[in-house]
Amino acid sequence: MNRDRALQILSQCKPVLQERFGLSALSLFGSTARDSADDNSDVDILVDFDGPATSKQFFGVQFYLEDQLGSAVDLVTAKALRKELKPYVNKDKIDV
Repeated sequence: MNRDRALQILSQCKPVLQERFGLSALSLFGSTARDSADDNSDVDILVDFDGPATSKQFFGVQFYLEDQLGSAVDLVTAKALRKELKPYVNKDKIDV
């Protein structure tokens, strides 16, 4: 999936994610954000929630986005992002 299409879909999904799952932030990163994804690439998404996320919220967001994007999603919360990976994620990150 190319970057522009992914961002278009994510922008359309964001209001639903905010309402249904309490999402407070949504960003694209990784190969799709760099527009270098191939057919085997997943879509890397960084999210944050209004409060502590339950597994129902987390997996609800992941499955919803996989359905909408038609691709595997690697969903990461800002709180769970390992310290050593933050510079790489922040370099590619595109806020939706």
